[in-house]
Amino acid sequence: MTGHDRDLEQSIASLGPWFQNIRIEGVETAPGHFLGDYPSFKWEGFRHVLPDDLEGRSVLDVGCNAGFYSFEMKRRNAGRVVGIDSDPHYLRQACFAAERLDMDIEFRQMSVYDVAKLGERFDLVIFMGVLYHLRHPLLALDLLHEHVVGDRMLFQCLQRGDERVFAFEEDYPFSEWAVFDRAEFPKLFFVEHRYAADPTNWFLPNKAAAEAMLRSAGFTIEANPEREVYLCRRGPRPYGVEPPPSGG
Repeated sequence: MTGHDRDLEQSIASLGPWFQNIRIEGVETAPGHFLGDYPSFKWEGFRHVLPDDLEGRSVLDVGCNAGFYSFEMKRRNAGRVVGIDSDPHYLRQACFAAERLDMDIEFRQMSVYDVAKLGERFDLVIFMGVLYHLRHPLLALDLLHEHVVGDRMLFQCLQRGDERVFAFEEDYPFSEWAVFDRAEFPKLFFVEHRYAADPTNWFLPNKAAAEAMLRSAGFTIEANPEREVYLCRRGPRPYGVEPPPSGG
């Protein structure tokens, strides 16, 4: 190992712990990740739903963590790429990785609830692994639809419960109870304390709920390339659904 490699490893270690395993000049940031080579192995399962050449399209990576998906978009010839995260620890990692990888990406500390402050729409919004960490998940989807998604959104959310999707009626009488007992009815499981030792895991939808929430926020599901992952197009807001507040 050269002195350069040792210095790089020390720099990476000083910024740890890393949740995303990113290869920087041949050195991995999280080689011992409990999920394996994460998120690379996940990316391999759905990368085909995005164009190999983004032709300069703009991208917003919401909950960017250390920037893995932002970097992948730059590798696909994205134009303006902005990554936001509420955690300064992850943003320090992202800025370090971007500098070492020589990628021009803007990283900002910002909550998903504040996306209106960006003042622009993006051709592609990446919203991966964030929704279940939010206390107000549907508000977040509404805000993304209203303020920043210009065309498509790549979405992922941890799911638990039944994986079937059933075409329920649009309305039921007040006397109807049984439909709510069906396992495939859209459900959000609320976590009061912790799930997987994480106090920020708040709401876990089943598959039907994840898809229903996307539709309710005005997104049309175009592809479901693997479990929990969806490519959506921004569509009209459902009738009777009011736009959300701007968040200040």
